[in-house]
Amino acid sequence: MISLIAADEVPQPAYSSGVMLLIAAVAVGALLFLIMKVKLHAFVALVLISLLTAIAAGIPLGDIPAAMAEGFNTTLGSVALLVGFGVMLGRLLEVSGGAQILADTLVTRFGEKRAPLALGVAALLFGIPIFFDAGLVVFLPIILTVARRFGGSVLLYALPAAGAFAAMHAMIPPHPGPVAAAEALKGNIGLTLVVGLPLAVITWYVGSYLVSQFLGKRFHVDVPDVLFGEVNDGNDEDEKAVLRQPSFAVVLMLLLLPFALIASNTVVATLGASGAIDAEAGWAEFLVLIGQTPVALLLTVLASVAVLVRPGRMAEAQSLMDGALGPICAIILITGAGGMFGGVLRASGIGAAMTESLGDLGLPLLLQAFVIATALRVAQGSATVALTTTAGLIAAAAAEANLSDLRLVLLVIAIAAGSTVLSHVNDSGFWLVSRFFQMDEKTTLKTWTVMETTIGLTAFALAAVLWPLG
Repeated sequence: MISLIAADEVPQPAYSSGVMLLIAAVAVGALLFLIMKVKLHAFVALVLISLLTAIAAGIPLGDIPAAMAEGFNTTLGSVALLVGFGVMLGRLLEVSGGAQILADTLVTRFGEKRAPLALGVAALLFGIPIFFDAGLVVFLPIILTVARRFGGSVLLYALPAAGAFAAMHAMIPPHPGPVAAAEALKGNIGLTLVVGLPLAVITWYVGSYLVSQFLGKRFHVDVPDVLFGEVNDGNDEDEKAVLRQPSFAVVLMLLLLPFALIASNTVVATLGASGAIDAEAGWAEFLVLIGQTPVALLLTVLASVAVLVRPGRMAEAQSLMDGALGPICAIILITGAGGMFGGVLRASGIGAAMTESLGDLGLPLLLQAFVIATALRVAQGSATVALTTTAGLIAAAAAEANLSDLRLVLLVIAIAAGSTVLSHVNDSGFWLVSRFFQMDEKTTLKTWTVMETTIGLTAFALAAVLWPLG
């Protein structure tokens, strides 16, 4: 989810494949030990293990600071603005009672038993144009308010939505991973969307929704209040003096605004790449600009302030937003440090060592694509990097096999499946989910990691079933 690495830019390991794999295994084990047993703060533990891993993996000492900073800065640059603007928007919706109104409407329309399904379906629709982390941030106030309304484990409501964003991010154009994979394999991007979309929906329902309902009943996680404070229903007189209570239509408009802006960017970029429009035209560049995720969320926060804050109450509204920013500092730093750890593993060439050890196994092409993507995902954490790198590594074999357009699409799905499984401590998304829902690392491994794995396995099973039809 963090950065793109072309196949010809994969760093070569300093030691043999066996040694590099041992270093990776020891690094992950040591990190889990420090966090779960020693109870060392996750941010400190991630930075320490990143440093020690870089040294052990043979990265030149003078290059280690840059290797650590690259993963940290790349992740922080994408996450900090999204989380910051997202929680400010969430705070305004929470305190104004807007999130409660939206939750009440969902309850009325779908009923208590179908509320998790409704959240997941909405996330599937919104997840077509928007990245995983941005979608999750914008959906947070809805997830938490619905969970507070019904009680029980927050996972019953959080995992279906998070799983929907994760599935769409990995499998569906115009997200960068599947687009880059389809291009590397000389596949048809339009067919990838047409075939991939129903497969993604089935994958979500089986691998995320059904699994999340089982996990949510087995693992109780209290609804967190660190992000938005105590629940607000919009009836507090002091709050009414600062913020207007919005209607359902206004809340829906504020939530749809960032998705509409980001979708405009996606459409213009796609049409420009195909030559259907002039991508350098002023209007096209403007739509691309306002559709950049941080800009879209900034404009949405400004729109929320204009709609919800009463005249002359900006100082109090500023205090409300300040209160939302303080608690997320740890989330941002830990997520950035998770990106640092993944970046060090990428820079060390551990992913190349894993693919080298798997390249001569003589596996069928579809299974080989899944296994290599899984190895890269486990080794360095980023789903997008696993997607793009695996596609580059198997492109020659795919061309030699002279595959049909359908089989090329299924190959992209298999790669996406492998790049989704086994999200763990080197994945910044793991830390985002863990900290947003206030889960410890052990619980996150037993819930989020398990669900990501069932999503990937379901997608691969669907691709394998359809492969003979190609």
